[in-house]
Amino acid sequence: MRALLALGLAASVFACAGCAGYKLGTTTSFPAGQHSIQIGLIKNQTNEPRLIEALSNALRKRFQQDGSYKLDTRGESDVILTGVITRFDRSGVSYQPADTLTVRDFGLSLTAKITVRERGTGKVLFDREIVGRTIIRTGSDMVSAERQAVPLLAEDLARNATSLIVDGNW
Repeated sequence: MRALLALGLAASVFACAGCAGYKLGTTTSFPAGQHSIQIGLIKNQTNEPRLIEALSNALRKRFQQDGSYKLDTRGESDVILTGVITRFDRSGVSYQPADTLTVRDFGLSLTAKITVRERGTGKVLFDREIVGRTIIRTGSDMVSAERQAVPLLAEDLARNATSLIVDGNW
């Protein structure tokens, strides 16, 4: 009986230990929605079209979903996020089984330098390069596959950026 009680106690301790680092609510040091953010100008230094719209929309969507910052579109925000898309890369991930020179799956990556500044002082709060990644299967039409993957790529980059900005580990 004692062994069963000890085993139950040990199982309870291990089960609760998994929740030790969990934070309830937002991970910021301020209440959700107390500060506002504006998604400013995003520039594209690559030759790939349609990246600016996809990244801007994905960033807006992620900040709205997170709720730590209130999204401001009127220019009265506490902080302004700007960015420069610096790289769009594709690389072979897997190849056709019968033909090792023909790529079947491509890995796409999108790199952007994201900067967050205080509106009033211009002080830089966050300035880092962030990468978003996804994998596509090409099939017969590489252009269509890439076009369909751009929102997924932008969403991954926006998810990474939002996590870093909201957590405040700058």
